[in-house]
Amino acid sequence: MIEREEQIRQAHAGMIVQIVRRIHDPQLAEPTEALLQQAEQNGWQHIVAVMRRIIAGERGEDLLQGLDEEDSVIARAILEGLRDPSSLPDPDRPPDASLAAPGLAQMIHEAARGNAQALQLLGQMAEQMTAAGGDMRLLGGILRRLIDGERDPARLARGMGVQGRQLVDGILEELHRLAGH
Repeated sequence: MIEREEQIRQAHAGMIVQIVRRIHDPQLAEPTEALLQQAEQNGWQHIVAVMRRIIAGERGEDLLQGLDEEDSVIARAILEGLRDPSSLPDPDRPPDASLAAPGLAQMIHEAARGNAQALQLLGQMAEQMTAAGGDMRLLGGILRRLIDGERDPARLARGMGVQGRQLVDGILEELHRLAGH
C-alpha cells in the first residue's frame, strides 16, 4: 500500500507542491485558483474543496472525512508538506517504473474485478498519460485492454520504446502474480 500511496503522491506532485507554495506565497493565488478550477472541471470537486479549506487555514484530520483513497493521500501530502517541506514530492522527478508497475497492476486487477474507484482512477490516469505523449500515451491507450484481460506483451507494447516495454512487462508480471499463478 505504501508503494501505491507514493505513486499517487508522485502523480500529483505538481498540485501538492503548488498548494503548499500558495499557502506560503499569496502572490500565487491567481495561478493556483486557475489550477483548482481546471481540477474541478476534470471532476475533482471533493479534493479541490479540501484544498480550498487548507488554503483558508484548516489543518484538522476532519478534512480527510469522506475522501476516497487517492484524495486522502493528496490531502495528507499537502498537510505533511506544510509541517515538513522536505516531505514534499519532487514535481520534476520522472516516474519510477519500479513503483508504477505494481501500482498500475493492482489498480487494473481491482478494476477488472469490478472496483468502480479503481476503474475511475485508471480512466483519469489514462487521460493524463494520453496527454503526456510518447510511451505514456501508448500505455494510456492500452489500459482498457489490460482491464479486459489482454496479456500479450507484443501486442500491448507495440510501438513502445525500451522503457515502455519494460513497464508493460512489469505490469503483466505483477498481474500474473495477482491472479495467483
